[in-house]
Amino acid sequence: MNKAILAAIELHAIAQYPDECCGLLIREGRKQRYVPCRNTATTPSEHFRLAPQDYAAAEECGEILAVVHSHPDYPATASEADRVACEASGLPWHILEVRKGDDGTVGKGELVSIAPMGYQAPLIGRDFVHGVHDCLSVILDYYRREMGIELGNYQREDGWWNKGGNLYLDNLPAAGFEQVSRLQQGDVVLMQIRSPVPNHAAIYLEDGVLKSEPDHFPAPGSILHHLYGRDSRRDTYGGYWAEVTVSCWRHRSKSLTGTDNS
Repeated sequence: MNKAILAAIELHAIAQYPDECCGLLIREGRKQRYVPCRNTATTPSEHFRLAPQDYAAAEECGEILAVVHSHPDYPATASEADRVACEASGLPWHILEVRKGDDGTVGKGELVSIAPMGYQAPLIGRDFVHGVHDCLSVILDYYRREMGIELGNYQREDGWWNKGGNLYLDNLPAAGFEQVSRLQQGDVVLMQIRSPVPNHAAIYLEDGVLKSEPDHFPAPGSILHHLYGRDSRRDTYGGYWAEVTVSCWRHRSKSLTGTDNS
């Protein structure tokens, strides 16, 4: 990264403070340059969501080499969500620290770079970042790691349930799920929490065991889920969680192996 590119990143990060800036490093012909992008996250001071339109526009200009963003008033060390998103992007990431000094001036700090290395966040104990680590993410990762089933990925914005979206009911059938009346290991439990549509989902753990994380004690009859603002966890299924449940879903692959589908 040359001095001109670094200066452009620093200028953007300081201008966007106290929000996180985000952008892309691209190769245009023989030259590299930094392309500032819009951060469309609901809480831009805490994380970033690079506008898809800006990503597409940058792709038209040249080859995308890296993702860039800032950490306002926080070390440039990559967060767990940064590492997961870096893996998903397949690109190197550059993170710049920016801080406001005692004199009120915002200045740059350390620049840290990371690259995809196969990192996977734990199913239990991951931080919440909508669209990266949320209730859908933990379901997708559970099926991939515990059942060997790839369900794909789904773009969603924070608060989709109040903006006319119906993420789960629109996608579960196409992803191979059928509605059932009795829960079994690995079924998806849909819940509706202060929302016009089902907006929270969990995995039912009949035996309470995660094969990919054997160090956790068994918690039979629990659900694995990820609530807004909390780390992912297991909770006993019943009480409040049963009250807000609206439907249960089973992947067709379980039916094909002879599992009761009732």
